[in-house]
Amino acid sequence: MPRVRFAPSPTGFLHVGSARTFIFNWLYARHNRGTMVLRLDDTDVERNTEASVTSIFDGLRWLDLGWDEEYKQSERLPLHRQIADAIFQKGLAYRDFTPAHVGDSEKSGASQTWLFNPGMRELSRAESDRRAATGEPFALRFHVPRGRGEQVRFTDAVYGEQIKAADDIEDFALLRSDGMPTYHLASCADDVDLRISHIIRGQDHLTNTFKHVLIFEAAQSAGAKLPQFAHLPLLVAPDGSKLSKRRHGPVVSVTTYRDAGFLPEAFINFLCLLGWSPKDDRTHMTRQELIDAFSLEGINRANAVVNFKESGGSVEMGSVEMGGVERAPSPANGSSQSSSNIFVPNPNEVRRRNLYPEETFDPKALWLNAEHIRALPVADLSARLLPVVQEAGFHITPERMLAITPLIRERIKLLRDVLTAADFFFVDQLPPYDPAELIPQKGDAAMAAKVLARAREVLAQTEFTHDALDHALRAAAQELGLKAGQMFQPIRVAVCGRKNAPPLFETLAVLGKETTLRRIEQAIEKTR
Repeated sequence: MPRVRFAPSPTGFLHVGSARTFIFNWLYARHNRGTMVLRLDDTDVERNTEASVTSIFDGLRWLDLGWDEEYKQSERLPLHRQIADAIFQKGLAYRDFTPAHVGDSEKSGASQTWLFNPGMRELSRAESDRRAATGEPFALRFHVPRGRGEQVRFTDAVYGEQIKAADDIEDFALLRSDGMPTYHLASCADDVDLRISHIIRGQDHLTNTFKHVLIFEAAQSAGAKLPQFAHLPLLVAPDGSKLSKRRHGPVVSVTTYRDAGFLPEAFINFLCLLGWSPKDDRTHMTRQELIDAFSLEGINRANAVVNFKESGGSVEMGSVEMGGVERAPSPANGSSQSSSNIFVPNPNEVRRRNLYPEETFDPKALWLNAEHIRALPVADLSARLLPVVQEAGFHITPERMLAITPLIRERIKLLRDVLTAADFFFVDQLPPYDPAELIPQKGDAAMAAKVLARAREVLAQTEFTHDALDHALRAAAQELGLKAGQMFQPIRVAVCGRKNAPPLFETLAVLGKETTLRRIEQAIEKTR
């Protein structure tokens, strides 16, 4: 059974490209009934932050895929040094006592890249041991084979056979002069020890793999197989540049999508289609469908474009970079009402959820999210919308949210859209609206007043169920000699505060008789 790993470095938020790497590893493991390993590559002590660790785990937990084994690279330092020493004892590494890239050195290629310091590479073992015994600091470098025309090669599951002349590979460090392992050593040592069979990672690691092949061959027992490598195409911005935390800001952070109201299963679906496609070219896919269809053969070589729109939101890096924004505290008295009895939602929460306008995100991501929202059972969607509404400061019960959800499910693309699509359900007092909106098509203010007055009389005597409301209001329209639309529009604006709203009879039933009649009475006052 395959063993795969996701090995993030905690030096920033969870990047969407890293999330895709995690997802592809997870899908490969689940498709093949293998093991998913999460390994935090946290040996870069100068750049690691606890906030980054928190952001990474927040993002991974939101994806809700899970993993089978978990390790921290910083807890495995003795293993790294043990493997480095084993490579040294085989004569495949040497001590370098000179400062990095200083002194006589060999260079290669038009760019004159550093390859090695001949004096250190050719230092006798006895002299090397003597200097080390005196406490002289050194880096441990891999003794790359030179002058024999050797090639380093491997076959990548995506990019095919890869070959590089050993003479063009520098004598890279395994241990720094402070004794800490380099990324190359620590990563490969852990992969060997954890028996990783498939290394699935970004294409930007493709050139590193030649060094890793040398380490694997030196560290493994004779005859052991190399891991299967599969390098994923890069995710790029609309202008073709590589997605960058520094340049593109939080829009490349997983938690930005979470806070904007994406469903994790929709986000996973979207990322999977960036650089991979099923054989039947499906787009909307459930988690199980992705597991069943996923294969390395479906991964493309071409870079995948994330069609987001850069916005002013990128200047908010300080507040969003680590996946969160401070939220305003609840009022001291616990009240959600202002002195005028008009509800004022938590402004920081609304700002957090609307920091990025809809057009910021890739249109395909929005479309997929809307498709997944519509596919959710009403009870499931209601349970996901409830915390969004409550965190914005609205006091609403699960039962009421369940009644509202089917009325707006077709009207939202993001979970946060509930705050605008259903706001009139959450407040006692509607915000001000233009009285002209009450006037029906081909009508006037007098018609609006007549409709509202008759609606007040009829609805006061009507049971608030869909069928009863439908029958009563259509009959009232006939009595007034009006078309149904001319009857319904003033009522809709009166109870919702706008023309664009969910179906009228269902809306009235959820609002209830008391709220409906009070809002109609207030609308009548506006027509005078």
